[in-house]
Amino acid sequence: MLNRRLFTTALAWLTLTVLNNTVQAQPGPGSKAVFVIVDGIPADVIERVPTPTIDAIAAEGGYGRATVGGPIGEPGETPTISAPGYMSLITGTWANKHNVHANYGISPDYRYWNLFRLVRSEKPELQLAIFSTWTDNRKILLGEGLAEGGNWRFDMVVDGLETDEVRFPRRPLDAHIADIDNAVSREAARLIASEGPDLSWVYLQYTDDVAHKYGESVEFERAVVQMDKFVNAIWLGVLARQEAHDEDWLVIVTTDHGRDAVTGRTHGAQSKRERTIWMATNSQRLTPDFYAMPEIVDIYPSIATHLGITIPEQVARHLDGASFIE
Repeated sequence: MLNRRLFTTALAWLTLTVLNNTVQAQPGPGSKAVFVIVDGIPADVIERVPTPTIDAIAAEGGYGRATVGGPIGEPGETPTISAPGYMSLITGTWANKHNVHANYGISPDYRYWNLFRLVRSEKPELQLAIFSTWTDNRKILLGEGLAEGGNWRFDMVVDGLETDEVRFPRRPLDAHIADIDNAVSREAARLIASEGPDLSWVYLQYTDDVAHKYGESVEFERAVVQMDKFVNAIWLGVLARQEAHDEDWLVIVTTDHGRDAVTGRTHGAQSKRERTIWMATNSQRLTPDFYAMPEIVDIYPSIATHLGITIPEQVARHLDGASFIE
């Protein structure tokens, strides 16, 4: 079970200088990052259910509760729903800017640059990867290849498996989604270890499916334990890569929303449990802000800081988050 002590050993410092209203960051040697979104797991559940992989990641850096949903009662208030949560993370903005308020029938506002577009623009030599159980993450939320989204593309893609009924025939209670999560995490682990993409997004879905069907239940807890095993494959891939190469890997694992406090089956409103998420990271350059209920929009500038990406002023001025990495 997660150890709630704060692991804050400082090994390195990242030099930041403010220049013409932009933040200029100096990367460490071989800086790379992977963020993992595991769907719909409230903080109290991740803290109660055994998750040895997430514990191990946090033991190298830190674990803390965080928030999603934006400022209540203000223009930035954002539904505690999956796609709005993903979009808030990958753009560093709330829904009043990125314009994603639901999972389907959406029209993202691509004027607010996502993290991958930022990296492709500022460091085009870096390799970008996505490993996702939901193809809409790439095609719609990120707008890969769309002119209005910047016409950028990934170097490595593993998604679309949810439509492959030959490899993953539909099973009762969406059990095939767990099989897809397993395949996605294993392929992410393989390519991280062998190719070392500079920025990767891994998305695993099944925990949310189980919670919608069973709510607070043994079934949900089992799905969380299974999810931790999938994350373990990714973590081992990172460790293998670091052992074989002189690279500085940032790993962040989080969730997109909590759940209602009564049944655990629903989400979307602004109750405390629906808004309370969590983050685990191996970063050893965490600021005190990481332990003071950061927001999901803080992940974007934190990854940029680790990668040494200077966020241009025309992008930075729209961000709703701030880096929790020195």
